[in-house]
Amino acid sequence: MGRFYYEVGARSPPLHASLDYYRCFTALACNFFLQKRQQQTEEQQSDSEPNVWANTLRQENGLQSPTPNLYVDNQDGSGDIIQITQPPSNSSVPTSPLTTHPLLSHHQQQQRPISFNNAKASTIDPNWQANKISIRERNAAMFNNELMADIFFVVGPPGGTQTIPAHKYVLATGSSVFHAMFFGGLAESEAQIEVPDVEPAAFLTLLKYLYCDEITLEADTVLSTLYVAKKYIVPHLCRACVLFLETSLTARNACLLLSQSRLFEEPELMARCWEVIDAQAQLALNSEGFTEIDMDTLKQILQRESLNCKESVIFQAALQWAAAECKRRSLEVDSANCRTVMGDSLFLIRLPTMALEDFANEAAQSGILTLQETTDVFLYYTARNKPSLLYSCKPRAGLKPQVCHRFQSSAYRSNQWRYRGRCDSIQFCVDKRIFIVGFGLYGSSNGSADYSVRIELKRLGRVLAENHAKFFSDGSSNTFHVHFEQPIQVEPDTFYTASAILDGSELSYFGQEGLSEVNVSNVTFQFQCSSESTNGTGVQGGQIPELMFYGPSPQPQQQPQAVESSTKIE
Repeated sequence: MGRFYYEVGARSPPLHASLDYYRCFTALACNFFLQKRQQQTEEQQSDSEPNVWANTLRQENGLQSPTPNLYVDNQDGSGDIIQITQPPSNSSVPTSPLTTHPLLSHHQQQQRPISFNNAKASTIDPNWQANKISIRERNAAMFNNELMADIFFVVGPPGGTQTIPAHKYVLATGSSVFHAMFFGGLAESEAQIEVPDVEPAAFLTLLKYLYCDEITLEADTVLSTLYVAKKYIVPHLCRACVLFLETSLTARNACLLLSQSRLFEEPELMARCWEVIDAQAQLALNSEGFTEIDMDTLKQILQRESLNCKESVIFQAALQWAAAECKRRSLEVDSANCRTVMGDSLFLIRLPTMALEDFANEAAQSGILTLQETTDVFLYYTARNKPSLLYSCKPRAGLKPQVCHRFQSSAYRSNQWRYRGRCDSIQFCVDKRIFIVGFGLYGSSNGSADYSVRIELKRLGRVLAENHAKFFSDGSSNTFHVHFEQPIQVEPDTFYTASAILDGSELSYFGQEGLSEVNVSNVTFQFQCSSESTNGTGVQGGQIPELMFYGPSPQPQQQPQAVESSTKIE
């Protein structure tokens, strides 16, 4: 751009062969150019309307004003073409083309803020194309750049808008919505398009993908980016947003993401959210995000059969949501208004399945229930002839833990397995997200005994969860389960360390014939020795024979590879 080419006849001698010819041709070309400039100046003085040719010429060459200073830009020895360009300006004013745009009025040019980003800076040089070796680099240079922009978007809600330049061709080749908008039967004719329902940062993320084939997602804008990708039908960006959300999914944001995934109709993301909510129900329902969900999502959660927590936890979470909803509706937070905003969703809470003590101390004194409802529930607990209730009396099924057995047999010897405060550890990883519930441990091989134990789960040396517990061993080779207070989310393809420090009878059973890989349902466990194990536990033998977990639904027809058996070795 911004160059004028004069072609010499095919039979002309090479430029480098004749210096006189070269000088003559250069003089003629410069003279022709200067005459054009002079003619332009005279026409501007005699005519009130601006000269179209001169304006276009200045815009294409990035010139602030006409100038007669010309020079030969290059002499490549081809003998065919001479390029004559405007030399770079030494002034402090940027020479980037299109510092104003003909599609905008003078008032719009004054009001619209200009942001000199990296892409725009990379095109200040009139010969910027020479530094871009691929079409991807050249397209990237146009991202958020006013150079050759033929459409402007005013993005964001009133009071927080940002004007973003773009190029119809690039947008139309990346989105069928943009194609219909610019080249369809009802194509837009305006120079500016207002997009008040999209955040500027999310819109720029969309454009960056369309221009540069790059996707940069951040936790605070990924939902708005998913929205704009859905709005303009850019499926690859949608999938990237969903994958980002799945990998960042935790109990703290699962309920809110469930609400959003229902809105965006993303079934895979919904399934991942339900896995987290079911397994870590108490953490999810007590999160701040739960209070921000919509009514339909609230009802779906309250009627969920597999929620793995006490009913009193569900009731208290519903009250917190009702209080937040009162504030959103500018209502006073009291029991009457909370009952009103909850509506019929209150009857999805299974009050009769609470422990009597929980109901008496919490639900019965909350002020949410009517006197008749409170009386009927108490009668349901105590009376032989139970009244009919509007609340379900069936306890939730919850989740049943699955068990990974890593040893094929167990044994004992007269001098093993001893503890004395030493640590038994094993490292493991899985190929799917699961939730560790606890460990199965071996007990005494010398009669019944009591044990105290501290269990830990670590990742990269950081303790994710720990618990102190006690269990009674009956002297058999059975395993004894010790649980964490809450299930711990375990991500795939990352090694975690399971540790246990036992204090009790000096002699216990131990596992042998260990497996380095075990399949349970559709989850694959891999084991390796841990450097933290100071009591002899490893892949082939030792303690921690079982990992208890919540995971994908088990497949009944598939059996675990490793089946525990007991072998007595004298």
